[in-house]
Amino acid sequence: MHTLTIFYDAGCGLCGRFRRWMLGQESLLRLEFLPFDSTAALERLPELPALHPDRDLVVMNEEGEIWRGAPAWVMCLWALREGRPWARRLARPVLLPMAATLCGLVSENRLSLSRLMRLHSDREIARQCGQHAGECRDACPTPGFAPPPPPDSPQR
Repeated sequence: MHTLTIFYDAGCGLCGRFRRWMLGQESLLRLEFLPFDSTAALERLPELPALHPDRDLVVMNEEGEIWRGAPAWVMCLWALREGRPWARRLARPVLLPMAATLCGLVSENRLSLSRLMRLHSDREIARQCGQHAGECRDACPTPGFAPPPPPDSPQR
């Protein structure tokens, strides 16, 4: 296995944060992220809508093997150098049901958690990039975007 394609919700701030975090880690596989509702995602995996990627994370390798839900989260960890030991632990029959419960809770509440944590989705970032090109701060994970400060914080 050389490549892992992660079908994620580009309209979710938590999902976008997860994508940026994974891309910032040392990976043992090539990682590709596709918004689950994009044309590219449907071209790559035509049966994707039947897997309900709006409810559960869906991951696929270059050989066409598919993981959904907790096993997909475990595969994401397995792709990362520092995540691989955790993936091995969580994949055990005794821990996988707990991982499935936690993944289910996060997936069901990801949009509410995004709002609560004031996380910007990749789509919001892309819109802002178009409106504020050239104003990106060096620390910004997406070139051309300077996230607005939270409403209750002082302006920079």
